[in-house]
Amino acid sequence: MTAKFPHLRQDFAASLVVFLVALPLCVGVAVASGVPAELGLVTGIVGGIVTGLMRGSSLQVSGPAAGLTVLVFEAVQEFGLPVLGVIVLATGVLQILMGTLRLGRWFRAISVSVVEGMLAGIGLVLIAGQLYAMTDAKAPASGLGKIAGLPGALADAARNAEALASLGLGVATIAVLVLWKRMPAKVRTVPGPLAAVGLATLAGLAFSLPVATVEVRGLLDSVQPPSFTAFGELANIGVLATIVAFTLIASAESLFSAAAVDRLHDGPRTAYDKELVAQGAGNALCGVLGALPMTAVIVRSAANVQAGARTKASRVMHGVWLLLFAALLPGALAHIPIPALAGILVYSGAKLIPVREIVSLWREHRGEALILVVTAVSIVAVSMFEGVLIGLALAVAKTAWEASHLKLEVVDKGAGPVQAYLSGNATFLRLPKILDSLESLPQDRPVELDLSGLHHLDHACRTALENWAERHSAVGTEPVRVTTP
Repeated sequence: MTAKFPHLRQDFAASLVVFLVALPLCVGVAVASGVPAELGLVTGIVGGIVTGLMRGSSLQVSGPAAGLTVLVFEAVQEFGLPVLGVIVLATGVLQILMGTLRLGRWFRAISVSVVEGMLAGIGLVLIAGQLYAMTDAKAPASGLGKIAGLPGALADAARNAEALASLGLGVATIAVLVLWKRMPAKVRTVPGPLAAVGLATLAGLAFSLPVATVEVRGLLDSVQPPSFTAFGELANIGVLATIVAFTLIASAESLFSAAAVDRLHDGPRTAYDKELVAQGAGNALCGVLGALPMTAVIVRSAANVQAGARTKASRVMHGVWLLLFAALLPGALAHIPIPALAGILVYSGAKLIPVREIVSLWREHRGEALILVVTAVSIVAVSMFEGVLIGLALAVAKTAWEASHLKLEVVDKGAGPVQAYLSGNATFLRLPKILDSLESLPQDRPVELDLSGLHHLDHACRTALENWAERHSAVGTEPVRVTTP
């Protein structure tokens, strides 16, 4: 057995660690997404067993992600839980198609600032929303509404004993997560999220705290495949936009996570197209089961690598442990306090906000820092989909502007022709500046325009330069002499 599976011991130990990390996160993401807690476990099981068996990235672990919580919650509120399965299924089919067409590697070309801005925006909305859950209050629908209403919600909680107990338990959960890294190594063998939820559950039971707990429906009762009528919603523009947003965000997060995990180990590198197909297969099955969408999750993946995993067996076994827990111990979920799960997601949301990266970018690449901040603010102020589109548009515009770098050098010796040298990339973005400079040249002098230093000359610039040469020559001076690239 050992000869056939030489790394079984390491993978078995790592699978237990990943299971203990994944369990509270699966439940917490499901509750925050407005779906039954068991559906989070279903996605974790599929991510472990199905996606885990497929080729792509050998050590990263998939499951329900905090990064999609806000979008899933909005989709469930707007379209209903039955339609969520259709959206997730369509997302999976699109991912499989993109992976088959070898588009996975192109996700690596997405601006890192846009991705970090996306995660920061998600983090801000997630934190704001879960602070309401910690006080057992109803959160406003919009991102700005959540943030604007927080002072009032916290003030109301301070005047209500039950809300104050709920908030205290959530804050204590966050404190445990923050301080867990400073605990002795032997204590830290228990993953922080499990310890925080476990201690909160014990406190709730020991002191009979008046806090809301997870509602348990049972695994089979929670799994509801989408009906044929739900597929009719694919004609809804809003549903199609949500599918595009799910596909873009889930794919980008998974492939960026794969790149991060590759830096943590010396094993086989990620095959991006195959990983995208694997993610798509998992999401397609999650959609058929009516469960949450999945992505590769950096928290679980890093825990897997750090726990000594050597092969994909560790993530498959973690899926088996989740399945056994969901089948044999579903009643244990009913004792978990919701404010504790909200505290875990507030902590997770804070880790999505790249404060150090923003400071570093501002010092070295202010344009990239601006894209990150605008993307995050747009997601909070407008919506997830529009915010990401705004960030992508800004990144493209910035790249186009930088790529169109152009230098005009004018040499006027006082006698003879005026010499103008253009070098760089002449695109329509720089056209106004080019024409202003050329039109300021003396009208009564011949001009020699040297374009040999241009790397690129687009059609708009070529036409505009020809028209300017005709106008300059029309006043009776010698025709403009042009040296083409």
